[in-house]
Amino acid sequence: MNEPYVIGVDLGGTAIKMGRFSPKGDCLNALTLPTPQPPFPDQVVKVIAQGIQNIDPEDRALAIGMGVPGPVDAMGRIARRAINLDWYDVPISDSLEHLTGKPTVIANDANCAGLGEAWLGAGSQFKDLILLTLGTGVGGAILLNGELFVGRDGTAGELGLITLDYNGYPCNSGNRGSLEQHVSAQALRRRWGCEPHEMAERATQGDPEAIALWQEYGRELAAGIASLVYVLTPEAVIIGGGISAASDLFFPAMIAELEERVLPTSRHNLHCLRATLGNQAGMVGAAKLAWKYVKARP
Repeated sequence: MNEPYVIGVDLGGTAIKMGRFSPKGDCLNALTLPTPQPPFPDQVVKVIAQGIQNIDPEDRALAIGMGVPGPVDAMGRIARRAINLDWYDVPISDSLEHLTGKPTVIANDANCAGLGEAWLGAGSQFKDLILLTLGTGVGGAILLNGELFVGRDGTAGELGLITLDYNGYPCNSGNRGSLEQHVSAQALRRRWGCEPHEMAERATQGDPEAIALWQEYGRELAAGIASLVYVLTPEAVIIGGGISAASDLFFPAMIAELEERVLPTSRHNLHCLRATLGNQAGMVGAAKLAWKYVKARP
């Protein structure tokens, strides 16, 4: 008997990653396609549907899970606002179901990355965890008792938008001094005048200024994480995204700062870990989303 599988799709502004996944998380086949430019919804859906046909020629997938950039509705049907796609209230699940005939569920891409890390990555030993993705912006995911926490409208878990500095730099969200405006790649370019990987190279080569800047980065990141730990008391904080490649440079300062800022009762057995799935986390988590959908509707 052929093993059942689902499709996981990670929709980004420049690329669409997709794969076929078994119930255990084995990737049976994968494909990466360029995101159509401009990314009009109907064109994007056609590309995704064609890609699915390529990796599932026997048309046996039980469901499709997809991560999209930005918040989605609580039912996992509508992309509420995808800034880098210029999408507003796009019923992407309906459109993809119409073309493929497969039940489809969507989630925020950072939530999918969190699901992926919790399933097959750094968070697989924990039920309560938070994920921060440190990239162009700062995304987040909250898993409580093994389930994504998305709030009553599906938009909870925007961890990068919490306030760090009341009078700080303006944020795209309308906030000021958000965590994102301190620790994202965009913020570091503005503050440091170079790419994060360039500053990492300098620090690795022993440049004292670069080493000090990364230590300051770790302390600022910890100040944001401290607020999250006090509210959620997770078992693990997982750090992903492109900047996590420099984790050796900022983790020691981050952990030391957390130990100062957070009461031992709130951080008992807290683990701070680097994500392990890299840029596959979103696709893996989207597949887990599809499996959860299938199991909830036998």
